[in-house]
Amino acid sequence: MKVELFDFHLPEELIAQTPLENRSESRLMVLDKQSGRVEHTVFKNIKEYLNPGDCLVLNDTRVLPARLFGLKEDTGAKIEVLLLKQLEGDEWETLVKPAKRVKTGTKITFGGGLLTAVCTGEADHGGRNLTFSYEGIFYEVLDQLGEMPLPPYIKEQLEDKDRYQTVFARERGSAAAPTAGLHFTEELLGEIKDMGVHLAFITLHVGLGTFRPVNVESVDEHEMHSEFYQVTEGTALLLNSIRGQGGRIITVGTTSTRTLETIASANDGLFAAESGWTDIFIYPGYEFKAIDGMITNFHLPKSTLIMLVSALAGREIVLNAYNEAVAQKYRFFSFGDAMLIL
Repeated sequence: MKVELFDFHLPEELIAQTPLENRSESRLMVLDKQSGRVEHTVFKNIKEYLNPGDCLVLNDTRVLPARLFGLKEDTGAKIEVLLLKQLEGDEWETLVKPAKRVKTGTKITFGGGLLTAVCTGEADHGGRNLTFSYEGIFYEVLDQLGEMPLPPYIKEQLEDKDRYQTVFARERGSAAAPTAGLHFTEELLGEIKDMGVHLAFITLHVGLGTFRPVNVESVDEHEMHSEFYQVTEGTALLLNSIRGQGGRIITVGTTSTRTLETIASANDGLFAAESGWTDIFIYPGYEFKAIDGMITNFHLPKSTLIMLVSALAGREIVLNAYNEAVAQKYRFFSFGDAMLIL
């Protein structure tokens, strides 16, 4: 299967650069995965497509303000650091720009010395291991000095850091937001619960591999990055109960989808309390074991995310829906509009 099969024309002006003032006022395309029929509505009307006994599965990961700007201690050269993954203690795997200036032993200072780092290891493509020193609590220092690591296609500065967090974000650790969840407000979630729809929370910390382009010709040659996930016993019990009672399991985002499919694939279609790393790659031909529907944003051409959506609803149906979204001037990507696939 060629990657080119997942291409479509996307005018650059449809890439949303800023979030809407009201999260739930974004547009919503509802796609019937059997017929390919689409409906156009507003996200807050999603309640009309949910039934009592259904379950929405949300990713409660919290984005770290993981982009830091510092100075090389000996020369004063400007260095940009992006935190990727905590290794052990205060050592982190990071991306550094310009990488050629940062060798093992290099010291970097941030915020006039509030935070310092020493390079303890080098990897390809700008990867560096850094060990940080600070007083107090690392995450509080990071909140003070760090910026949100917005995707590369967003060029405008984000005025309010919280607009790149879901209202239910709890578990720190993501390099990017699970953006399908950005459309929910506390009020809307409350209304959905009052309908008798269950809310289940999982955690998957989104890695920057989410934004990496697919650079191979054939889909099956692409290697996925690994991301950490966690599902509690309470969530597993709830999901098994929903499934047993005939309710629908509807994931909010590709991250929740990949987490549940990872677990169900290893447990004969059932859910279990688990944590670990997943590099599951879902593309057409994959048989879903965990979910009945999904809420997701509109994704990049030729990305692993549009491949996942195509696995759920069919490539031609998805590309027709995407062409309709372009014609109707939907907003695309992280701060864009949403699609509900049922």
